[in-house]
Amino acid sequence: MAPQAVVMGTGRATGARRVTNEEIAEVVGSSDEWIRKRTGIRARYFVEPGQSNASMGKEAALAALAAAGREVGEVDALIFATLSPDVAFPGTGVYLQEALGIAPVPALDVRNQCSGFLYGLSVATGWIRAGMYKTVLLVGSEIHSTGLRLDEEGRDVAVLFGDGAGAAVVEAREAREEEMAGRIVDLALGADGSQAELLICDRPGSRYHPRVTIADIEAGRHYPKMEGRLVFRRAVEILTREVGLALERNGVSADEVVFVPHQSNRRINEMVAGRLGIGEERVVHTIEDYGNTTAASIPMALDRAMREGRVSPGDVVVLAAFGSGLTWGTAVLRY
Repeated sequence: MAPQAVVMGTGRATGARRVTNEEIAEVVGSSDEWIRKRTGIRARYFVEPGQSNASMGKEAALAALAAAGREVGEVDALIFATLSPDVAFPGTGVYLQEALGIAPVPALDVRNQCSGFLYGLSVATGWIRAGMYKTVLLVGSEIHSTGLRLDEEGRDVAVLFGDGAGAAVVEAREAREEEMAGRIVDLALGADGSQAELLICDRPGSRYHPRVTIADIEAGRHYPKMEGRLVFRRAVEILTREVGLALERNGVSADEVVFVPHQSNRRINEMVAGRLGIGEERVVHTIEDYGNTTAASIPMALDRAMREGRVSPGDVVVLAAFGSGLTWGTAVLRY
């Protein structure tokens, strides 16, 4: 029998500086009320000089390993998900590997934006079920603050994002199923590249010659841009469909679920939960404190739910993400 993949421990870290809505509103021409009403965000964290995705990832990883009761030297493989790598290349995974002192274990980087953690979780699960590795460290980390347009023109995007990291230790287990709290029982992924440019950061890009010009920078093409209304609508449609299918495949009712969605907009998550009949008390919201941390948001939210006692034996945890690409994914964990 193939080993099962189990989430054994989680951890999280943030940028060093807490940035309130009032502070960011001053530079983008907005207000605390406007931001909270449209997104649910009250604050977010930004890195300070000296912090990196690798350093935040290390902090989250050590917390996850401690929660799992594992030592750094027990890690067999590393997966790092981010859309904001510390350098253009190599991937940030090798910098985290170096920071943890775990060479020569493999370090894989995943570029699936808001769905990156779930795409990475599918790889970790596949590796474990194939018998390749026993203990996989999966990290999602983002630094948005150094790439945001912090003025009125960039307001709609700038108010959404924060810096943070989340980590999970995914381990092979061969015990009886009922003894494996956190076992991954279902994973599903999807993408629709026909709508990739609804949410995009276009420059620098190797399809351009040169990759970026002074004119591009003056025009702000190196900043992220989003068709907000369309992304919102597609997120609600796709997440409602995909989470509903995950519940159906696993014979799970709405009152059994602890719903841990990607934290892009509180209203999206409330609408999805409402359409599926998942009570508000069973939805994990962290966006009010962290903003959208992209690949880090699900592991950060899962870690907070675990440490606050939101997950009990017998609960079914449903993870769900939707984002740039367009990409999406769901995972079902039984506790």
